[in-house]
Amino acid sequence: MPTYTCPTCHKDVHVAKPDQLASRPFCTTRCRLIDLGKWLNEEYRISEPLESTSTPPDEPSDSGADLSS
Repeated sequence: MPTYTCPTCHKDVHVAKPDQLASRPFCTTRCRLIDLGKWLNEEYRISEPLESTSTPPDEPSDSGADLSS
């Protein structure tokens, strides 16, 4: 029987089949909505700044501007 831990309340959940629980990985719809509320209230954040998304040197730039003049 598969077991997993709810990320909101940390309760162990036992199910016969993983697809039997519609709110997975949460134990209940309530825990799922609590987690959604935390995302919407910006309580969860990415801890490190995102890496630069600059254009790789082998790909042409989409700007089309000629900066050489």
